[in-house]
Amino acid sequence: MSAYKLLIDTNVFIGLEDPKKVDPAYADIVRKCGEHAIDMFVHECALLDIARDRDRARREISLSKLRKFQELKGPKLPDKATLESLFGPIRKPNDEVDVALLYALSLNVVDLLITEDQGIHERVKLTPLGSRVLTAADALVWLRRTFDPTPVSFPLIADCKAHEIDISDRMFESLREGYPLFDSWWAKCIAEHRRCWAVTVGDQLAGLIVRKDETPAEADVTLPGRKILKICTFKVRPEFRGEKLGELLLKQALWYAQRNDYDLIYLTCYAGQVTLIRLLEYYGFMRTCSRADGEMVFEKPLSRARLATGAAETDLFTLDRTNYPRFVVDAPANVYCVPIRGDYHRKLFPELAFAAPLPLFPDERPLLSLSARGDRTPGNTIRKVYICRAKTKALKPGDALLFYHSKTPGLAASQTVTSIGVVERVSQTSDLEELVRLTAKRSVFSEAELRGIVDASPTPVRVIDFLLVGHIDLAIPLSALAADGVFNGGPPQSICALSPDRFAPIRERLALGFAV
Repeated sequence: MSAYKLLIDTNVFIGLEDPKKVDPAYADIVRKCGEHAIDMFVHECALLDIARDRDRARREISLSKLRKFQELKGPKLPDKATLESLFGPIRKPNDEVDVALLYALSLNVVDLLITEDQGIHERVKLTPLGSRVLTAADALVWLRRTFDPTPVSFPLIADCKAHEIDISDRMFESLREGYPLFDSWWAKCIAEHRRCWAVTVGDQLAGLIVRKDETPAEADVTLPGRKILKICTFKVRPEFRGEKLGELLLKQALWYAQRNDYDLIYLTCYAGQVTLIRLLEYYGFMRTCSRADGEMVFEKPLSRARLATGAAETDLFTLDRTNYPRFVVDAPANVYCVPIRGDYHRKLFPELAFAAPLPLFPDERPLLSLSARGDRTPGNTIRKVYICRAKTKALKPGDALLFYHSKTPGLAASQTVTSIGVVERVSQTSDLEELVRLTAKRSVFSEAELRGIVDASPTPVRVIDFLLVGHIDLAIPLSALAADGVFNGGPPQSICALSPDRFAPIRERLALGFAV
């Protein structure tokens, strides 16, 4: 028996079982209840409705189909006067069925009632019970919100199941060498429909995470947590190392875990996996124990509370980094708005590079991919770089950055605030070679482009290293930014500070899986 029990009214049952095209919402409800082991019941009073059908053949067919659902034996009903005081007048047999369903709901025999009968909705619309009487559309929204994970997607990454992965791929050879029972374990992953994040470049599997939800009783961890995400496999193909695919996969895992209310994320690795260990520790994973065979456990607790500085905190950026993706926006941190050109925005944040919808196809927004191999790295990273000639010298590590996508025809994000990051360090130079060194791991520009930037003006180039901590789900358009007082007049032409009251309208819109 599952934690939730749904009662389906006859009208929904008929919608599912009539010999006609099934309403997609009804079909989705049945499918999702099956996926999440949610019990669906038909009240015994539904038999009375069906028994009133004068078409004998149809009646017999409906009764035979009813057996696929669990039957709910109704509780003993109070007298008519009591029922009418609770649920309104009872004038005909259909009313008796309606109040019987509502009475079972009121006793918490079931959690929710799904019905298209507007009369039932009317009976409870002004009562607390009204929030538990749902239409099919309401029920589908509830199922999606309650049980479907919040999607987090990046270019190159596919969310798939283990059986969709080609286990004969050469990437698995080293896994077999290090773990002789790998094929048996993978067969278990297939049988359990384990979910994966797979990075595919061209026709090659370039990186993979296999994940598993665990309970505290299952997880081999030392830190507390009710909802736990285990990273069972974390692998990047050797040919693609240097393209920051490991950072891309970790970003996927951390954003997903944060937005879906996990309390703890963990994985195991060996001392020889130096690059992975360095990456994990940088973003706040802690080595909590080592096993007899040398395998080490790395755990990272997650919280949905607002991150605040303690009295002893002196390094704001370290606080942000180790609690990633949470970050501080209150003092001593300041918030700045950073205008960014469309071409640069597209390279830094390729997951947001949607084309503006065409008039004849308003619901279609294709993602504009980056074809050149070298263009992928900046989009894969958490640690990014922004270069400009802004005059401000106030930026410091730990300050928050809001990126405003400047007007760019053809891109859906044009003239909106799209993304948020935190400053890691700020440098400046007028020397090309130093600029190349400062931006070597993160830059979206070639040496020739950097030379053009240096030669364009004697003013020093400012280099801002930052961590991308999130995107704003509903990008905030210029009209709203102006109306809410975020911008004074037109959009900023250079980096500008936002006071707490100017930042407040954006702060209210942030939905990153934690309080900001």
